[in-house]
Amino acid sequence: MIQSVSKHWWKNKSKRAVLAVVLSILWVILVSVIAFFWDLGNFSLIDETEPLFAEASRQMYITGDWITPYFNGETRFDKPALIYWCQAIAYTIFGVNEWAVRLPSAIAALGVVGLAFYTLYWQQAKRDGLQGVDRPSRRWLTAGLGAAVIALNPEMIAWGRVGVSDMLLTGCMCSALLCFFQGYSQPAESNFKARWYFAFYVLIGLAILTKGPVGIVLPGFIIFLFLIYLGNFWQVVKEIHLIRGLFVIAAVSVPWYALVTWQNGWDFIDSFFGLHNVERFTDVVNGHSAPWYFYFIVVAVGFAPYAVYLPAAMIRLKFWQRKAWISTERSQQLGLFAFWWFIGVFSFFTIAVTKLPSYVLPLMPAAGILIALLWSDLIVDKSTDNIRKISQSVSPVFLSSPLMQASGCFNVIFISAVGFAFFEVTKLIGPDPAAPNFQQMLQRSNLPVLGGIIWVAAAVIIAIFLIRRRYLHLIGINLLAFSAFTILVLTPALFVSDASRQLPLKQLSQLAAQIQEPGEEIVMVGFKKPSVAFYAESKINYIKTNQKAADYINNQAKSGSILVLAEPKRFPKLGLESTEYEKLAEKQAYGLIRATISEQ
Repeated sequence: MIQSVSKHWWKNKSKRAVLAVVLSILWVILVSVIAFFWDLGNFSLIDETEPLFAEASRQMYITGDWITPYFNGETRFDKPALIYWCQAIAYTIFGVNEWAVRLPSAIAALGVVGLAFYTLYWQQAKRDGLQGVDRPSRRWLTAGLGAAVIALNPEMIAWGRVGVSDMLLTGCMCSALLCFFQGYSQPAESNFKARWYFAFYVLIGLAILTKGPVGIVLPGFIIFLFLIYLGNFWQVVKEIHLIRGLFVIAAVSVPWYALVTWQNGWDFIDSFFGLHNVERFTDVVNGHSAPWYFYFIVVAVGFAPYAVYLPAAMIRLKFWQRKAWISTERSQQLGLFAFWWFIGVFSFFTIAVTKLPSYVLPLMPAAGILIALLWSDLIVDKSTDNIRKISQSVSPVFLSSPLMQASGCFNVIFISAVGFAFFEVTKLIGPDPAAPNFQQMLQRSNLPVLGGIIWVAAAVIIAIFLIRRRYLHLIGINLLAFSAFTILVLTPALFVSDASRQLPLKQLSQLAAQIQEPGEEIVMVGFKKPSVAFYAESKINYIKTNQKAADYINNQAKSGSILVLAEPKRFPKLGLESTEYEKLAEKQAYGLIRATISEQ
């Protein structure tokens, strides 16, 4: 009888475990689909940066040169090869299209979300194990909340849907940091400890292949801060077999650097290491300067609407109580690790002179982990529905905490301001010569009104729960509001923007590719839009001013004909008689003509 009951219990437990795994995978996929994959390839490439990567990858795909990246006939040493390889492989599988361009970024984001879910669940399971309790609901809710918050924020969505190297770097770097923590927190006798550290080294090598030295410098800086704080730096350095790990990193990353240097010599070294690494940290590159507080604004907006809870999430840790943390079990130091991860990225790029919003993208997973751990203290199983029975962390959050109340008030104020701003957003958007009808199209879509309603309604609901001191529900309302906003407003707004800004240029570029005669040159005047080269599948001669374009057409262009893409108002200023060119098409801000060039 006892044996039969035991078998039945184990059978039911096994079924529950399988169901939990399936539901976990489905949850990670769901939030990632909403954030990254929904309509991923259904709008045009976004100028200026995305087409540079897309076209360089297309050149690799069609030429078979997988070492030296090229754009528009010139070498492009801005970034290493991994992003180009990923996009070129995607072209091979799915064809040359927008979906393939963006797929590596979306997959990288999905990987981070999934690994963060696993790490949070594992940490919560260890936490409950140390306390001798079984709280599966808190484990799943904490991990699920963390995955959702990491995925569903403006910064992750923006870069997870764009075919540039930033999300791939974040995917490699943040996954490496999570693998490090997994190895660090495993028992000394565990067989998995070395495997996690090996994965850490491989991912660091891939990060270096994605964006250069920052791929090892930034994770190394974060880990250094974390270990120095705990006073076990040299102990962990011995534990992770650093010298052996450096060989793994070198085996992954060095071959391409050696080959591209062998092919291009000092041109590559000066451009990549000089301009795009050293100078970006020590000087302003391409006019990307900003005040010292720039990243405070980026995090507040880019991690909205959850950023208002970050101070509470950090203070919860009581990071100033170093002795308490030193005596804490390693598996319970995830919050502290996320704290130094956040501080490391934030301070590193605040010090850097060149500043861009995408630079702090790697701190978003750390911010999501901090928020999830903050709310884990508020999650109580139904079987133990008593606030005094919430398991004790280093510093538990009490429901009556003034800091939580203040954070909730800021939450209401912030999203209320966002909501009312959306009602007036069409008036706040300035004119854009590349998208002259965008304001009118956006207003006719009623999307700003819908966005305003979503956020104002969310603010009202949060205020009600705040008054009733039901803090556990606040983060859920934020997530639901942001998900609704993403699906109902943000994604449709991308199509409105595309129809006004990028789609007309895409259509004219594809038309130029269809009608281009052998040896016929394509010139773009006034704008330098890299997407033209991608969609026209041809080298483009970009000329900035009307005068230079007129001089080129009349004095330097080859005889025959030439395709000219520009604003229609520019055509009469190119020194051409009306009989010397044919209007082929006109869409929104752009027009396409064929000019007849007589022999000089």
